[in-house]
Amino acid sequence: MRPIHELLARIRWDAEFARSRFVIGYWDRVLGQVLHADLREIAWDADSPSMFHLTDEDGVDHSIPFHRVREVWRDGTLIWERHPVGDTP
Repeated sequence: MRPIHELLARIRWDAEFARSRFVIGYWDRVLGQVLHADLREIAWDADSPSMFHLTDEDGVDHSIPFHRVREVWRDGTLIWERHPVGDTP
């Protein structure tokens, strides 16, 4: 399986590949479930290349490390998935 940082880098820097609509599913520790965000809503962290930021509907900014990414969807098709190890995601 391709590491998530490589896939996200391709989406960011390969203009032809990035023409698609991407949705990222990430593990929310508080809710205990995978939440989904359109890649267009994500801000990349210039100081920490292994994180991105997302502002929720309440205006709260969330810093999400790449290791919490569980799924990547391209035009409605699941193209990348990580299963949690053991009982904790």
